[in-house]
Amino acid sequence: MTDALILVSLLLVAASATAAVAVRDPARQALVLAVLGLALAVLFTVLQAPDVGLSQLAVGSALTPLLILLSVRKVRRRGQHRNGGQ
Repeated sequence: MTDALILVSLLLVAASATAAVAVRDPARQALVLAVLGLALAVLFTVLQAPDVGLSQLAVGSALTPLLILLSVRKVRRRGQHRNGGQ
């Protein structure tokens, strides 16, 4: 049973990592990165490392995508402000 869970978790991580690379829009990449962080947290939990899984859940699936989304938003606003003012 645990081998099947590990295999499913690894496949989920591989699929979400591939999707993160394939997506071109930075905002969508951040959302896919959040899914990847969640998949990695599940994988770490299945591999009996719940402390690493909780850290990954907090940082990899919440904090990092949030910072990326805020950065993309600020860059896009700055670009619109410069283009609209000219």
